[in-house]
Amino acid sequence: MASIVWFLLLLLNIAKSCQGGITSHYVRKMEASMDMPIETFPQPLGDNAPEQVHITQGDHIGRSVIISWLTPMDRFPNTVTYWPAGRQHNHKHKARAVTTYYRYYNYTSGYIHHATIKKLKYNTRYFYELGSHKATRRFSFVTPPEVGPDVPYTFGIMGDLGQTYDSNITLEHYISNRKAQTMLFVGDLSYADHYPLHDNVRWDTWGRFVEKSTAYQPWIWTAGNHEIDFLPEIDEYTPFKPYMNRYHVPYRASQSTSPLWYSIKRASAYIIVLSSYSAYGKYTPQYSWLEQEFPKVNRAETPWLIVLLHSPWYNSNNYHYMEGESMRVMFESWFIENKVDLVFSGHVHSYERTNRISNVRYNITNGQSTPIKDTSAPVYITIGDGGNIEGLANSFTEPQPSYSAFREASFGHAILEIKNRTHAHYTWHRNHDNEPIVADSLWLYNRHWYPEEEHSSASNMV
Repeated sequence: MASIVWFLLLLLNIAKSCQGGITSHYVRKMEASMDMPIETFPQPLGDNAPEQVHITQGDHIGRSVIISWLTPMDRFPNTVTYWPAGRQHNHKHKARAVTTYYRYYNYTSGYIHHATIKKLKYNTRYFYELGSHKATRRFSFVTPPEVGPDVPYTFGIMGDLGQTYDSNITLEHYISNRKAQTMLFVGDLSYADHYPLHDNVRWDTWGRFVEKSTAYQPWIWTAGNHEIDFLPEIDEYTPFKPYMNRYHVPYRASQSTSPLWYSIKRASAYIIVLSSYSAYGKYTPQYSWLEQEFPKVNRAETPWLIVLLHSPWYNSNNYHYMEGESMRVMFESWFIENKVDLVFSGHVHSYERTNRISNVRYNITNGQSTPIKDTSAPVYITIGDGGNIEGLANSFTEPQPSYSAFREASFGHAILEIKNRTHAHYTWHRNHDNEPIVADSLWLYNRHWYPEEEHSSASNMV
């Protein structure tokens, strides 16, 4: 009898040690994602009208904006006219773009323009115009507040978007969520490489598709695997060619040697973008840059330290399981030492949020290879659930590992509301609810200023 009791207690302890967080009971209909037809994305009216307009931060501190657009027929006009709201007639300015184009197999792009406008006032709405005559198009954006430790600011987060009917729901839900001021995009944009010969027309349609957001607020870009576009069988040997021609970022402002990894400050956040598909081994350019980058972060100025990358380091889905492991091994100790608050990634087409855990104690001799609770570690959030044509990743490992706090195979977007140097509120919104409904949420405590343990409220929302 005693042996039976002992055995039952042993089983109970094993179950407790294996217990993870919450796997949502919500079941999304598993119909395939389908790309919207090309005809869904017509060119704007007017001769040589500017299209595929998108903006991003243009310097390290938020006083500059890169405005990018494409003209299909002529490289001119290649200037942007801009002015602060309410002062149009006396304060118009012009900036000239750097203009280029590229060829990819049997495709030739239109003229791609990138204009950097500088010395903008903080926290100010600006209008800008592109094109000329009947093809003139007007947009606007708001600059961020000046960098500071208690500056509130709200980010949207999205990844693996594509251009399907599900993608459209995700984007419309995000746009209707008017809290967000800047998008943190964790990679996989157009999915043009899904088509034969990586049909670059799908880069054009994607640019038109997202313009209703990208022309009005900055998107902070991260490159994913669907941006590589390396295809030797058709003599395309330059990785990331369409992406890097179309999407410029301010990488030189952070002394990076590549637009695939860089950093910016925005309000009270310091954002580091990494490339999962560029070399990151010891002494490579990305490794050396990141090693020098972390000491530059001043948590008294920008208390929130956020990292964007594409391939997740912690993932309990059978899809792409442990694909980010080699980068984790290289960099995780730096993340712990520098108390990174949040790491956002994509790649896995579902949603998952971890507890604060690390695996830095492991070495080849001690065998300690299980992630453990670590108050200096980031929360890892996988948000590759934009709606892409490859569909959902709905094969979670069982049992749910202890490091996984909440997971669900659905499409959606997230919102991060930074309140001050100590507190931020994070929410995730699934597509199949009305936008205000929250499927997962967490009050986040800053690792530098208030390194207390958080408690998820997800259990009340599934």
